[in-house]
Amino acid sequence: MRVVSVSSLKGGVGKTTVTLGLASAAFAEGLRTLVIDMDPQSDASTGLDVIVGKHLNIADVLSQPRTSVIRQSIVTSGWTKSHRGTVHLLLGSPQVMRFDTPTLTKREIWRLEEILASIENDYDLVLIDCPPSLNGLTRMAWTASDQVIVVTEPGLFSVAATQRAFKAVDELRRGVSPRLKPLGVVVNRVRPQSIEHQFRINEMRELFGSLVIEPIFLERATLQQAQGAATPIHLWPGEAADETARDFTRLLGLIHREHDTARRS
Repeated sequence: MRVVSVSSLKGGVGKTTVTLGLASAAFAEGLRTLVIDMDPQSDASTGLDVIVGKHLNIADVLSQPRTSVIRQSIVTSGWTKSHRGTVHLLLGSPQVMRFDTPTLTKREIWRLEEILASIENDYDLVLIDCPPSLNGLTRMAWTASDQVIVVTEPGLFSVAATQRAFKAVDELRRGVSPRLKPLGVVVNRVRPQSIEHQFRINEMRELFGSLVIEPIFLERATLQQAQGAATPIHLWPGEAADETARDFTRLLGLIHREHDTARRS
């Protein structure tokens, strides 16, 4: 089971969009996938076509991390109503904010890792949609993860946030979870004709080198349309949707390759 956190330290860069795109690629490949919505805004839960508030959620699981509560809390995405596959969800909730403290005890920081250990044979891939901050929830998610994807957009403040994220990942890897690695930075919402965007992309390539993931993701209305309809991008019609779906499939392939490399080493 691969566990990947999708993170940013700046809101509004499309972190949840990337989480849903990866879930769509995994769904298309037939992977048994679990999405954990740790963002109090719970947008990933809505995008996966599950009604927030009708089920137990991630706050309940973190409060009572018993196997019975965990299994009762996992719900099936509405994506599977008309297409075969396994996409499950641990629902988000604003209540999870009570765990988002600046400091965590050793027991608290490993709590999500222990929760996932009880279901590790049930899934091929776990995607954690983290809150756009570096408090307790994000650290808990990273500690349970094999890899972290940092999502950014080509802007000055986002570049600075990406630097902080990579530094924080390295600190947590050295201090808490040696297996944790940064998969890289996904540059999202790019407008190809923007001189500023091209400047910032080149700046990130100079700063982060091979950690800048290819392809970059263009700003496309089709992504917002698919999410608004709670439909995976791989099932949305149109050439732009097909191109975006291929990009997410390539990103999923990078997760496969890095995970396989880590296992061999």
